[in-house]
Formats: sequence, structure tokens, C-alpha cells
Amino acid sequence: MDATLIRITSSFLPKHRPNSVSRSSLCSRSWINSNRMLLYHNYSSASFTVAGTGSGGGEEPVALDESAYEAERLRLDALARQSMAEASARETMEADDGGEAEDPKAWKWIIRKRVWDLMEARNFAQNPRPVHHRIPNFVGASTAAQKLGELEEFQRASCVKVNPDSPQKQVRFLTLSDGKKLLTPQPRLRTGFFSVLDPHSNTGLNPSTMLEACTSVGAAKYGRPIGLDEKIKVDLIVIGSVAVDPTTGARLGKGEVGIRRARVWNAAVYGGH
Repeated sequence: MDATLIRITSSFLPKHRPNSVSRSSLCSRSWINSNRMLLYHNYSSASFTVAGTGSGGGEEPVALDESAYEAERLRLDALARQSMAEASARETMEADDGGEAEDPKAWKWIIRKRVWDLMEARNFAQNPRPVHHRIPNFVGASTAAQKLGELEEFQRASCVKVNPDSPQKQVRFLTLSDGKKLLTPQPRLRTGFFSVLDPHSNTGLNPSTMLEACTSVGAAKYGRPIGLDEKIKVDLIVIGSVAVDPTTGARLGKGEVGIRRARVWNAAVYGGH
């Protein structure tokens, strides 16, 4: 069985990678589309193993300090955005000084910045703002989610993996309200790698709590951290993007991949220490 990858964005990548990172080569806005789009293609994967810190059973649940959890999430988010801003400034400066050969990633930061700037300037952005160094929330995100819900791929899915960012909140709600199992990454790998929320399990998740469960605190409150030895069959994967190529489906995220890979490697090899 194929899982399907859904990419939601408010903008698109250029059809081809720019040959130069100079700003003049990126003046054309032909690759920017203010219309919100849904793009998908087959992502072959019958199942995969997801990692986490949960033991898989037997332990008494620990009461969640919601205020402390949210405060720490916001603190880590701010640190991550600062780190991304520094990486962006450093890599684009190196490219300006020595050409694209100095840092081939610089063109990505230039595209991200143009998209973020445009969304703020034209008021396409929605909270949390500013959208810089985030998967940007945008006007029409809920409409995009409703269109996703009309797709056959979504309607057939029993388990959907959705990223935890603000513009996909309505997607997470649709997943749970349709009785589907929701798999969502833990923000900053707080209590595991993923949380599983199952509306059919006895975890306090019901129609009156589903909207709360779609937030970061709610996912931790009502979800179950995934253990290293657990396998989950996923039918649909939904991810947010800063920009997407409508022809190939290639995407740019917010630029945090290297930071996340380091955390995953640290947790997997050293137990998070």
C-alpha cells in the first residue's frame, strides 16, 4: 500500500534552481503564486518504524504541567528561529563574498526570505507573526485543509501523519474528527519523536477535546509518545512548506533540517545527553 505525501504551501519554488545567488537573478516573481495550493504525489512506503523515548507500557502517566510545557516550547522555538536567522545571514553573506561555490545552500535562504517578506508585506500571513523562520501560517489555510479533506487519498486514510505547525492545525482537527489516527512529531523532540492520537482510544480524546488536542500542548496531553520498538502503518503524510515547485513537488522548509538531524542523532546515539 502506498502512503501519499501532501504538501501545503502559500508559494512555489522556481521551476529551476537559480544559477546564481545574486539578488538580481531572483527578481522575477513568476514562481510566487498567492493562491493556496495542494500538491501531492505517491510516496511509496507500506510502513515505517518511528523512534521515541517512551517505554511502550507499564509506567504510570506523569501529569503534564501545561503552562511550563508551553513556556518551554516557546523558548525553544525562539532559540531555533534565532539559530536559523544566524545561519541564513552567514550563508548568504558567504555566497555574496565568494559566489555560489562558497555555500550552495544560500539560494534556499534567499527564496525563503522573499516568500516570508512577500507574505508579510501583502498581509497574506497569519499568526504567529512574523512568519520568518517558520512554516508560515497564511490566509486560506483552513480552506486548504477543507480541500485536502475532499481528496480521495485523505478519505481512504486510516492513519495520517501531520506536522505540528500552525497552518496545519485544521488538518489535524479534520483527521481526528473523521475518526482517523493522527501521528504528529513532538515539537523540539520534547517527550519523544512522535505522538499518536487515536480518537478510538480511552485517553480523554473526544469531540469536546479534539480542538485542544490539535495544539502542541494538547498533543502532549492526549497523545501517546512512540517508543523505539513501535511500528506504525501510515496512509497519508501531510507536510507544510515555505515554497514548493508545482512541477516536481520539490519543497523548501524553514531551514531547520540540520538542527533537527543533530537532535535526532543525539537522542538516538546518546540517549539525548
